[in-house]
Amino acid sequence: MGTDSAVLISNSIAPWLSVRNSAEAIEFYKKAFGAIEVFRLDGGGSIIARLSVLGAEFWVGDESPKHFNFSPASLGGSTVRIIFTVADPDAVFSRAITAGASKVYRVHDEHGWRLGRVVDPFGHHWEIGRPLAEQ
Repeated sequence: MGTDSAVLISNSIAPWLSVRNSAEAIEFYKKAFGAIEVFRLDGGGSIIARLSVLGAEFWVGDESPKHFNFSPASLGGSTVRIIFTVADPDAVFSRAITAGASKVYRVHDEHGWRLGRVVDPFGHHWEIGRPLAEQ
C-alpha cells in the first residue's frame, strides 16, 4: 500500500454497529463501558458517532436499509460478536448488566480466558474478558 507523505494513517479495524436508535445506544455504551464520543454527526433524523473506550474505538449509527445497514433487530440476531478485552472483566460485565445488557453467560475461566458474554439492548453480543496468566 502506498503512503501519502502529508498524512500518516495507522492501520486499524473498528466495528460499526447499526442500531434502531443510535442516540439511546450511545448513552448505553457510555453507561455500560465508559465510552466517550470522539465524533458525532446529527442529521436528517439519524446519528453517526465514533466512540472510544480507553482508546479502543467503534462506530454507532442508525440502521439504513437503503444503504444495506441493518440492525440485529431487523435481522433477528447479530452476525458478529465483539471481543472486548479488559483488565477486569467481572467489573465491566457487572457494569454492562447494570446499564441494561442481558447476560448470555456469566464470567468464568475457560480456554485460557476469563470471559463472560452479554447482549446489549440493541442486539449486539459482547464477549468481555482477558487472557489468563500463563501457568
